Amino acid sequence: MTRRVVLLFLAAFLLTGTAGQAQAAGYRYWSFWERDGDRWVYATQGPSLARPSDGDVQGFRFAVSENSGDAAQPRGAADFASVCARTPAEDGSKRVALVLDFGTASDAPSGETPPAPRTACARVSPDATTADALAAVADPLRYSTSALLCGIAGYPRSGCGEQVSQKEGSQEDSTATAAPDRESAQDDSGPSAGLYAGIALVAALAGAAAWQARRRRNATD
Repeated sequence: MTRRVVLLFLAAFLLTGTAGQAQAAGYRYWSFWERDGDRWVYATQGPSLARPSDGDVQGFRFAVSENSGDAAQPRGAADFASVCARTPAEDGSKRVALVLDFGTASDAPSGETPPAPRTACARVSPDATTADALAAVADPLRYSTSALLCGIAGYPRSGCGEQVSQKEGSQEDSTATAAPDRESAQDDSGPSAGLYAGIALVAALAGAAAWQARRRRNATD
């Protein structure tokens, strides 16, 4: 009896975990990226700590994602020469190229429309952070009480890293440079394959437990 209870509990736990994955949630926020050659790399520091060098390219993307592993990258080509072509170098300052991608309509909070992506060249002091460069070209910025970047150039008007259902997550269009969303391959019209597998597992373990119980009863007869 004890083994049957344990098996059924384990099956229920696995089923619950599978169903939870099918309803996975993401977070709506501005992600911060650094340009490394011809690719974007997720920044390991926040913009208030990062101190770019003259000639660096950095990007921001507003989107819904579960974590840094599936975060959407800034879209479009980005190179320092083109972004800062009209901003000449000056002694005692540095230039930082910024790529600002406000995301897609599906990323936007209710009632808001994302502005078109744009680039800007910030000329700032040599010791300036990325946040300083951003403030120089994309005011107004909005931060949370814990210093999390919530809005760039006034977008979005409210909210900051809030959790949203996966169905609200971004669906990249054909012009996006980010990798496809792992969840986009699932059919939202019905239960996932993982859910069916969990149900089958419960049935199989329950059947095995019942068989073992009958076997023990027969052995004692």
